[in-house]
Amino acid sequence: MNNRHLILVTGAAGFIGSHVAARLSDMGFDVIGCDNFNDYYSPKLKEDRVKFLLSPRRIRCMATELADARQVAELFERHRPTHVVHVAAQAGVRYSLVNPAAYIESNLLAFGNMLQACRSHDVAHLLYASSSSVYGENSKVPFHEDDRTDEPVSLYAATKKANELMAYTYSRVYGMPATGLRFFTVYGPWGRPDMAYFGFTEKMLKGEPIQVFEKGRLRRDFTYIDDIVEGVVRLLFKPRTSGSGTVPHAVFNIGNNSPVRVSEFIEILERVLDVRAIVEYRPMQPGDVPATFADTSRLRQLVGFAPSTPLEDGLTRFADWYRSWASPILALNGGNRGSASKPAVHTTA
Repeated sequence: MNNRHLILVTGAAGFIGSHVAARLSDMGFDVIGCDNFNDYYSPKLKEDRVKFLLSPRRIRCMATELADARQVAELFERHRPTHVVHVAAQAGVRYSLVNPAAYIESNLLAFGNMLQACRSHDVAHLLYASSSSVYGENSKVPFHEDDRTDEPVSLYAATKKANELMAYTYSRVYGMPATGLRFFTVYGPWGRPDMAYFGFTEKMLKGEPIQVFEKGRLRRDFTYIDDIVEGVVRLLFKPRTSGSGTVPHAVFNIGNNSPVRVSEFIEILERVLDVRAIVEYRPMQPGDVPATFADTSRLRQLVGFAPSTPLEDGLTRFADWYRSWASPILALNGGNRGSASKPAVHTTA
């Protein structure tokens, strides 16, 4: 392997992937991206991330289906990345109850193809996305990486735990450095429309009702996107070594270590948007968990950093972005006085 770092970011047209790719490019690294550009949410958002975050930095984002072993092999053979940030996945807790096959394909088969390609091409470090969902209904808080994670409450969580086990096995058997990142409720500009902060903002500005589960008592460790990216770039060149018989695999929480109730989150969003929410309460949904709460001491100890952006600051930045990005859409719908319609289900996990 030569001394040049070429970093492959999978899911580069996605929320986290586009931000990671842009940051690495700004740091001076050679970056390539890939994405399957599926229609889980509006493809326009992925296209706009490429247009505004990747293309100005001359980052190529190739259309690639990672569940196809041949396409993955060709991608690695053509570009030979030295490091891989794998954040491509089928996201969403509740959607896994509706379309489990998508998770088997994108989160298990595709991940297996990535592991094999990284092993075959002697990749120096595979950094991959896991999720706080692996902790299930763990009542011990904050969640520590050594806590039990063998009782998932959704198929999405089960696939993420499976990813950790698969990566650990490749690290143990083949000595391949790999690190899993358990992300906690990531939010911010260019985010995912299926997440609560995005969906609530969209509906509140249109004057439409939002659905809130369990009377707003669920707690989430909302983590701002820039903090997530900072954790990723600090860990990318710090793989665990296999010295003294140690398996070169590690798992880290990346969360804000400051969970808030969804009801409080809505109050903050109301202040930020200067709009009153119309709330419709619903019972707790299958796959949801009462709380997420990250212990980030392991991350801080290794890289001297842990997320800390206050929720109101992060939501303000998101709202500023959203108003700018969605202004033509809002104009077509009469600004923030649009007529009410049946609200969609938005995840808070």
